[in-house]
Amino acid sequence: MTDASDARPADGSAHAPRGSRLRRLMRYIPAIAPVLLWAAPCWVLLHAGQHWPMPVTLGGTALFALCLFGMPLAMMRGHGRRQQDRAAIVGDTLLGAGWVLFTWSVLLGILLRLALAVAGVGDGQDRARIVTWAIVGVAAVLLIWGYAEARRVPRVRQLDVELPRLQAELDGTRVVLITDTHYGPLDRARWSARVCETVNGLEADLVCHTGDIADGTAERRRAQAAPLGTVRATRALVYVTGNHEYYSEAQGWVDLMNELGWEPLRNRHLLLERGGATLVVAGVDDVTAESSGLAGHRADLAGALDGADPDLPVLLLAHQPKFVDQAAAGGVDLQLSGHTHGGQIWPFHHLVRLDQPAVAGLSRHGDRTLLYTSRGTGFWGPPFRVFAPSEITLLVLRSPQPAPSG
Repeated sequence: MTDASDARPADGSAHAPRGSRLRRLMRYIPAIAPVLLWAAPCWVLLHAGQHWPMPVTLGGTALFALCLFGMPLAMMRGHGRRQQDRAAIVGDTLLGAGWVLFTWSVLLGILLRLALAVAGVGDGQDRARIVTWAIVGVAAVLLIWGYAEARRVPRVRQLDVELPRLQAELDGTRVVLITDTHYGPLDRARWSARVCETVNGLEADLVCHTGDIADGTAERRRAQAAPLGTVRATRALVYVTGNHEYYSEAQGWVDLMNELGWEPLRNRHLLLERGGATLVVAGVDDVTAESSGLAGHRADLAGALDGADPDLPVLLLAHQPKFVDQAAAGGVDLQLSGHTHGGQIWPFHHLVRLDQPAVAGLSRHGDRTLLYTSRGTGFWGPPFRVFAPSEITLLVLRSPQPAPSG
């Protein structure tokens, strides 16, 4: 278990340039990414000195070309205007497979080839073929394992978090965090029910969902989300919107979560009280809400804390970690977020860091504010998780322990 003393420092002042760099990069990704993802492994596996028989070379090249053109087409049909789930599954799977092949083609294509050359193993063709089979083997293992990791019920990650302003009466308060369930083209209704059973077994005082419930409208994904109505907590179930809600009629998700017994904290707060002590539990809309054009949807911390006693500790739900700048300025004690998926497929976390101050775990921001960033409960798009396991998080809130006498 971890307490606040283990929190990693983070410099919130770097968020703006991180975001601007990522936005500039994102302009070119749709055109460049498919070419890089498929051309690089095609070259390394088939054309970098292996001298395969002609049918193998031609057939393999044709397969990579099919993936290169088929992946964007399938994703456009799956995630664009047509919203075809089967096409989305094909496109997302190819995206994940392409990323894994690209990553390990680059790493092993350089490092392993160099190591074999230094060791004097074989000639150029032998080394090229060894590299090819190594890449294929590693990619196959990681994709099979990553698929199993993505589809399993997440393990519970438990940690203690000390909040200096938390009164002793609230010591031991159990907060369960789920986030980024991303119900989508692959039907995960049974998975959803098992997640909810796991949450109920944790006997939480407060259960939080910090957004990105699904990819698709509430009407379309209702069956997968329905098990959320079985979740129980001794005090409250609370929810805030994520950016994906704003791709899929966010108000419909707010209404459905309310119907399922979750209290949407749309720039407002509630009070969790025990033994005369009080914790402010607040929530804000996602930072993308205002640009969605939906009336009344925006991230408003001042509105969320309006009327709350400023001397009370504050637990804030905000989908994206980068909201922690505002949280720290507003005196929040602990912010709970998701959004990053921990990178989901290694080494994508390096790109996530261009936009977010934290990728996973507990970090400190300013003098008071702690941020816990979940790796997420589900997965987005590619049905793989590689070196970024999903989680259901149990945070046990702790008040400061009195110094030992004598």
